[in-house]
Amino acid sequence: MNSYLSKILMPLMVAGTLSLPSCTKYLDKAPLSDIAPNDAYKNFRNFQGFTEELYNCIPLVSSQDFHNNWNFGEDEFWEIGETRLFAYSIDQGDYWAWNTAGYSWFKTGGNPSTQVRGDKGRLWGLSWYAIRKANIGLANLDKLTDATDQEKSLIAGQLYFFRGWFHFMLMQYWGGLPYVDQVLPSDQVIKLPRLSYQATADKAAADFKKAAELLPVDWDQTDVGLQTKGNNNFRINKIMSLAYLGKNLLWAGSPLMNRESTGTAAYNTDYCKKASDALAQALSLTESTNRYKLVDFANYAQLFYTFNQSGKMPGLEEAIFIENMAESGNRWRFNQVNDYRPMTINGSGIKVYPTANYVDYYGMANGLPIVDPEKKDAESGYDPEYPWKNRDPRFYNDILIDGEKCALNTAGNLSEDRQYASLYTNGTYRTANGNKAAWTGYLNSKFTSKLMNDFDGYRENNVFALSFMRLADVYLLYAEATTVGYGSPQSTGSGYSLSAVGAVNKVRTRAGVANVSAKFLNTVNDFMGEVRRERAVELAFEGHRFIDLRRWLLLTERPYTLKKAIQFDRAMDVPNNVLYLNPRNGHVKNFRETVLFERQLGQRHYWFPFLRSDVNLYEEFKQNPGW
Repeated sequence: MNSYLSKILMPLMVAGTLSLPSCTKYLDKAPLSDIAPNDAYKNFRNFQGFTEELYNCIPLVSSQDFHNNWNFGEDEFWEIGETRLFAYSIDQGDYWAWNTAGYSWFKTGGNPSTQVRGDKGRLWGLSWYAIRKANIGLANLDKLTDATDQEKSLIAGQLYFFRGWFHFMLMQYWGGLPYVDQVLPSDQVIKLPRLSYQATADKAAADFKKAAELLPVDWDQTDVGLQTKGNNNFRINKIMSLAYLGKNLLWAGSPLMNRESTGTAAYNTDYCKKASDALAQALSLTESTNRYKLVDFANYAQLFYTFNQSGKMPGLEEAIFIENMAESGNRWRFNQVNDYRPMTINGSGIKVYPTANYVDYYGMANGLPIVDPEKKDAESGYDPEYPWKNRDPRFYNDILIDGEKCALNTAGNLSEDRQYASLYTNGTYRTANGNKAAWTGYLNSKFTSKLMNDFDGYRENNVFALSFMRLADVYLLYAEATTVGYGSPQSTGSGYSLSAVGAVNKVRTRAGVANVSAKFLNTVNDFMGEVRRERAVELAFEGHRFIDLRRWLLLTERPYTLKKAIQFDRAMDVPNNVLYLNPRNGHVKNFRETVLFERQLGQRHYWFPFLRSDVNLYEEFKQNPGW
């Protein structure tokens, strides 16, 4: 805060704010024009121009400069020796690197007035800037006199939402904060103590509630929104506000946050009940208005990326809140996209592969989990000699397995073991190119086409975006909050008919997976195991796992500290050309898992440290324990 949080304590000159491009666009004035102090707020058009910059402060997670990393649980294994990644620092327990790692989206700094991706992977810096700006807007609402009641509500609702949202985004990683809900003068001594997590969450909840009261379900259905109809999809609305209200309250009720606030390392059922009711209201509105929908599984890939579609933004009707889209047309191609394939078919990139232990969460199509990947299970039908047979359909979408075609031989120089994934022990993908080899035995195909190499153009013309929140996530948040808050998998939130287990089944049904087995519906603990597994599968590699493991107090516990690989031999009872026709039925021998790495993390690793310069600003601002 010496360099960033302290900025929210200094006056933000209105004239300086108005000189930014996002505002002059609305003011229709030259950048160097003299602007009266109240011009930014006098009517809706001007005030919305002021507010627009808050959208530009939304961080960019997926492509900081040339690469980035955002999965810090047990889900991914990056190439050995690549120290520029914050994921590497997390594995080593060096959380100080959140601001120094070459590839990290948490950093200080940032520039809210540009559309340069390198300015956007800056959660810490942009959040405090946005909080200050939201407070300035709220402090000047009385100056919005030339506006209808609807216009006033839209401005206020956005400001309240963003103030709550940026605090919430910081809280997830650093814990309780000073909640800045006023424009702080620069001529007074700072005395803003850190609140407990739950006290901070209560203040964010109040802002989300106000936003939900003021905002419409759909801007296209308002008089104001008609002026920009068709371009309002990601403007802040009532459902977003209610969904984040519920998520914020569920986080406050989770074991880590409850322990930080009360000393009790268990769920807080009161917070979970409130979370369930807020999420129930969000889902009820969603279903009654069709504002958001679970996309058909046939279009599942377009939730995350589009290929060769003239720059079309992914997300479809399921994405609720999406990352910053700065430089969306070229930030993924030839950069991050290269990281997902071995050098033998894609000769650049920092290589990253799904861990075998994480892939194990993808159970069977009949809905049952894999109990032990090295043992045959008659109940589920899993067989380690046919480990990829009859699996959850999301497994086949997200994970590329041995024998699958993943490169086209358009240049006429690709051997068979390069065109088809040679992921068996001692296969080409597993042995070539040293540390960049496919260490884990699996490749990620959730975020890019299975067919991709240096010769065919599949790595070009991609547009990728992560959703901070999408509808499937909201159903799973509701299932967790309702089960814990109201006491059973069959419970429902207030005013909503869908049960907790019904919400999980709704997400599974979309993917073609059978319902949760009755044997998991007898106790909260049994069912929560399936809820957690469902979150792992449905939200795989989308940046949720690290937060989930932390809030559940599992980050430091085995087996969640392990990163594993599979080892196996092809059975060779069919020729390769037969295997390549249907690799899902591939027959293997000696299937086993081996540990690649085990994290040595302690209790301090549940929270990021604040910069020393920040905690030395004043006595009431305390460092996180252990740092």
